[in-house]
Amino acid sequence: MSYLKFDKNLMINLDQSLPKEILRTNQSGAYHCTTIVGCNTRKQHGLLVIPIPELDDENHVLLSSLDETVIQHGAPFNLGIHHYKGNCYSPNGHKYIREYDCETLPTTTYRVGGVILKKEKIFVTGENRILIRYTLVEAHSRTTLQFRPFLAFRNANDLCVENSVASRDYEEVSNGIATCMYAGYPKLYMQMNHKPRFVFDPHWYKDIEYQKDQERGIPYSEDLYVPGYFEIDIKKGESLIFSAGIDEVNTRNLSKMFEAEMNPRTPRTSFYNCLKNSAKQFYLTNDDGHYLLAGYPWFHVRARDQFVALPGCTLSIHHRQDFEAIMDTGRRVMLDWMHDGKQDKHLKDIDQPDVPLWIIWGLQRYCHDQSNDICRERYGDLIGEMLNFIIDGKHPNVRVAPNGLLTVDGTETPMSWMNSTYNDGTPVVPRTGYLVEVNGLWYNALMCAIEIFEPIEDAADMVARWREVAERVKTSFIETFLNDYGYLYDYVSGSYTDLSVRPNMVIAAGLDYSPLDRRQRKGVLDVATRELLTPKGLRTLSPNSYGYSPWYLGNPEERHKAYHMGPSRPWLIGFYANTYIKVFGVNGLPFIERMLIGFEEEMKEGCLGTLSELYDGNPPFIGRGAVSYAANIAGVVRIVRIFKNLKLVDY
Repeated sequence: MSYLKFDKNLMINLDQSLPKEILRTNQSGAYHCTTIVGCNTRKQHGLLVIPIPELDDENHVLLSSLDETVIQHGAPFNLGIHHYKGNCYSPNGHKYIREYDCETLPTTTYRVGGVILKKEKIFVTGENRILIRYTLVEAHSRTTLQFRPFLAFRNANDLCVENSVASRDYEEVSNGIATCMYAGYPKLYMQMNHKPRFVFDPHWYKDIEYQKDQERGIPYSEDLYVPGYFEIDIKKGESLIFSAGIDEVNTRNLSKMFEAEMNPRTPRTSFYNCLKNSAKQFYLTNDDGHYLLAGYPWFHVRARDQFVALPGCTLSIHHRQDFEAIMDTGRRVMLDWMHDGKQDKHLKDIDQPDVPLWIIWGLQRYCHDQSNDICRERYGDLIGEMLNFIIDGKHPNVRVAPNGLLTVDGTETPMSWMNSTYNDGTPVVPRTGYLVEVNGLWYNALMCAIEIFEPIEDAADMVARWREVAERVKTSFIETFLNDYGYLYDYVSGSYTDLSVRPNMVIAAGLDYSPLDRRQRKGVLDVATRELLTPKGLRTLSPNSYGYSPWYLGNPEERHKAYHMGPSRPWLIGFYANTYIKVFGVNGLPFIERMLIGFEEEMKEGCLGTLSELYDGNPPFIGRGAVSYAANIAGVVRIVRIFKNLKLVDY
């Protein structure tokens, strides 16, 4: 049975096809993203979107789209599609689509009369280059193809308008042209493996609109520049390859390059394979090291997100070396910050109070994958320094209270993963004082370190110090957070105890070392199951709590207010599953397996083969925000990995 294939009936129905998006990355920060019919619905969509460090730390859309036209007997059939002002779609090329398949490569099959044309797209790993292969499967007469490139040369979060500053200059290169619209940008090389004819015919295509941006209450209309068109004849059975990149390519090698990129790809023919491919798309390698992007299309590298997602996006898909490469970079960044206060230009927010605790949680997963000895040898210094850095009061954003718990000041600046803010920068959810998940992670980190270092005789004094703190934390945690209703306060500040039912207590309950016993864990689990669990993860706030807002809709301010006030987060399901298994043992596995059904359904919705940033807290649980989010993939793939290891199912 096909997994990610869609037929003509769906493709020609824009109500069904436009919400489905496709994402491909090069693991160096660049990406290609659009809808499955090729109509861009976000300003961040584009065929070639790349980082340009010389300009800023944002991505930039160079090539927005490429319109193809089939010409037979002098009659043109344009295969492109754009949404223009007045709710007008033109040129309606989607009506020629007969099938879309993205199990291996994003592949669109068109039929125009007696012509059958197949288009396949691939992003070159580690290089800012997209390749598109066109194969004429069937034709009964002479066929000519035309290609019109729609150029943007802008920040992916901005919009372009017709202007006189944009350069119209171009130069001929091997089988194509190179052009650059604005100073500071690299040249865009557009070439083919056979020599085309380029016709200089410059036009601005005005009032192209992006429906997703319109829904989000942000500017959504722009003008795009088309310098002209390429024209080339093609014979039945012949393949043409179009290349767009920021360096000139040897066009004789394009076919070999395409095949070399295609051969090692894992087909997206199962739930697990979709998650595996999606996890790898967040890898980021540059001259400064190895990182994990938080999501696409607008997220950067963020320390907390990276270390939450790291085990799932690497170890759970058998990429131990990638875990080590990313963790090694993170180790350097963290040590530099602790020693000299030096901030890394890529790994943001390293000074957040829970980042060291998430690092140790990730290393705990590494211990399970390898061994305590291997982890201690490679990362023991990092673990020890981070814990002592906190205990010694050197961390600027967290302190150890006399009862052993960690306390933070989140009244003016967010100090947890619930970090949405109003326009003035103040937190929407001002969690301050003792935070439940931070202190759960704190206890887990101390106990993990004790387990790793206890066999080492020279570490006895250090272990004793950690154990004394851990014992205080365990007692204080129960006294501080466990309430008479059987669940945990979300945060406690002075005499104030926050009764909101939030998923942060599930994080504390689902850790390897939790301050809670089995009965207490079950109390947390019962409340979470009753009030937070959805088919798309855990709600960020119970419907029974004040301020519940399940819909992530409206303008930016409305969405910021709702961000952590009800929408569901898939990444939290990993901690829920851990808690469930710790309470019910293997008897709980069938229930956890049934939960995965809701996530597998998403492989064919939204951005194909991945998971959105968040989902509405109420039915039908529609995906919102970023099209692909690393922590969500990581949380779900860790559960799938458990089942594959136990050979209970074959995803």
